[in-house]
Amino acid sequence: MRVILAPMEGLVDAPIRETLTRVGGIDRCVTEFIRVTHGTLPPRVFFKYAPELERDCATRVGTPVAVQLLGSDPGQMGLHGLKAVELGAKQVDINFGCPAKTVNKHKGGCVLMREPELMYAITAAVREAVPEGIPVTAKMRLGYDDRSMGVACGQALEAAGAEEIVIHARSKVDGYKPPAYWEEIAKVREAVNSHVIANGEIWTVADYWRCREVSGCDDVMIGGLIARPDLAAQIKASQTGESVPDMTWPEAVALVREYAAALQTRLEDRYVTGRIKQWMNFLRLGFAEAELLWPEARKIRDVAPMLACLDQDIPEARLKIRAA
Repeated sequence: MRVILAPMEGLVDAPIRETLTRVGGIDRCVTEFIRVTHGTLPPRVFFKYAPELERDCATRVGTPVAVQLLGSDPGQMGLHGLKAVELGAKQVDINFGCPAKTVNKHKGGCVLMREPELMYAITAAVREAVPEGIPVTAKMRLGYDDRSMGVACGQALEAAGAEEIVIHARSKVDGYKPPAYWEEIAKVREAVNSHVIANGEIWTVADYWRCREVSGCDDVMIGGLIARPDLAAQIKASQTGESVPDMTWPEAVALVREYAAALQTRLEDRYVTGRIKQWMNFLRLGFAEAELLWPEARKIRDVAPMLACLDQDIPEARLKIRAA
């Protein structure tokens, strides 16, 4: 009954993985995708996206991190799957789920779900190249143009040797709009022997249990941990009939400060502020305080005033008005 942190391009980077896994409840992370095209990528590219490779491919608290590749050339994907393992990867994941137009335009991500045969060839090439004992897994959606390709694509991945298949419960056309079609995940799960993991529209503990009931999956992947950093810990407590106190806004701000400090060792401040804004935009879904501060915070360009903005006291009356 694992909880896996979803990879989110441009947001769920190594510093945020470190921050969120320290909160607890996360069993595994997946890197942002490493784009594979032509030519061999140098090791620095792998270490940029997965610095955990230098620590037995785990965060500092010991949470395993899978290295994710995205591309459409089976030979190149196999070559880079092997390279990832040589650099320390313990699991190689393949991205067939990214809905971004620029990625799909260059025949990567979810557009490949129009061609189950190519999905098979890519996965088989990686499986053949990667040593036995290293899991090869994949992430997909339910289809590209509609939700009719889930079973066919799941069967192609299984036949190619994918040990686990994460399914985001929407098509590319659905984007990220509610609802998530967890019942369609169940159809794929019933049609394959590979282990299926459910993903999509899990924002609360109640959502988690409904997803498990409808999809039939024991394990879930959650992007909503960005909005509620304590959600994985809440879910783990609920599995044993227990509960833990909700994270407070000051506790969330402390995490953002930790994240900002880590980013400042890697990026210029203007980029750090941008990343903080990206995260805060999601925190608005989990904290009324973030929603109240957002109009002011979104205009700030420098790190220090941004953190000062997050730290300001918010009268209880304003929160109650907002909640109403």
